[in-house]
Parts: sequence; C-alpha cells; structure tokens
Amino acid sequence: MFEHKAFHENGFNSVCLRFTPMCLTIFQLSYEFYDYSGYGGSSGKPTELNTYYDIEAVYNCLKKEYGVTQEDLIIYGQSVGSGPTLHLASRLQRPRGVVLHSAILSGIRVLYPVKMTFWFDIFKNIDKIRRVNCPVLVIHGTDDEVVDWYHGKRLWELSKEKYEPLWVKGGGHCNLETYPEYIKHLQEETKHNKCLRLKKKVAGSKKE
Repeated sequence: MFEHKAFHENGFNSVCLRFTPMCLTIFQLSYEFYDYSGYGGSSGKPTELNTYYDIEAVYNCLKKEYGVTQEDLIIYGQSVGSGPTLHLASRLQRPRGVVLHSAILSGIRVLYPVKMTFWFDIFKNIDKIRRVNCPVLVIHGTDDEVVDWYHGKRLWELSKEKYEPLWVKGGGHCNLETYPEYIKHLQEETKHNKCLRLKKKVAGSKKE
C-alpha cells in the first residue's frame, strides 16, 4: 500500500487536486490526504507541535481503521509538510519509503544558510533525516524561489537509503508536478513498491 501524505502551506489545495487523478489513473494507489491544524477544513492552531500530533493521529487511524502497517506506508511531504513527514518517518522502525517534494532543511535555514541548528528552530529536518530507516526520494526544482535547491540536495545527501533524486531543471516551488519528468520519475520509483488497497472506507477518506 502506498499512502500519500500531502502537506502544503495552503492545506488541501490545487497540488492535491492535481495529484489525485495521478494516483487513480497512473499509479493505482490508495492514498490519504488531510489538512493539518489551522489549514483548510481543520480547526486548531497551525503550530509545529500540532502538525506532529496531526500526522500521528492520521497514522494511528490508518492502523486501526484500515489495518495499515508501517511497512505499507510511503509518506509524501511537500514544502513545510516535509516537517511532519520526517517527524513520523524518523519515529517508525521501517516505513516503506519517504518522498520529499520541495522540502526544507529547517525553518530558519529557509531564511538564512546557518551552519548549526538552534534550539528555537522549527521543523529540524536536517537532524531527523539521519534517523529515517527507509529509502528516501527527493524532488526539488533548480529554480525554487521559496526553498533553495540546496535544501533538497543536502537532505538527499544525508539520507541513509537513497532513491535516485529528481532535480527538475527550471522548476519552481509549486509547479513541479506540471513537468513530464515528475510523472515519469515517480512511475519508475513506484514500480519497486507493490501497491495494496485499503481494506475499509471511513467517512472523509480519499480512496482508490
């Protein structure tokens, strides 16, 4: 089973809507989208800690309602969503895989290329990526105007297990899925992961 966790600054947005038909028609995946606290249709405040609670709650729901195991799970995080994605991935013993799409090294590093991690930094992906025990696929645009391409490159370098990265030449921060090589690369990588189907449908879930 391939579970797609989609995060973005605007919650459940056009990226998710564009990705959904790809899941259905190209990759034939079961997937789960959700908004973290304070975004889209979700209540609460959009804090770093709440995003961690949110992804843990979704994972626990998948385990209880669908019978999903961590070995079934591929976690997909975009932009700021790479924070909760790597939080969960670093806490699981062996998920099937992680996809980091326009990911950040940490919150402060988006603004300043600091060499050390400060205690008050947020989404410290640069530290958590070292604790992820599964293959990691990194996708990043070379002309990303929000999160410099270096973030993706460094996360890929720090990964224990690496899929071949996708550096989209000329790609920005929010348009990588419009490039043909995005689809082609994901197709090639997902061939290595046998897709299972959700066993049970729950209200509000997105299902294959």
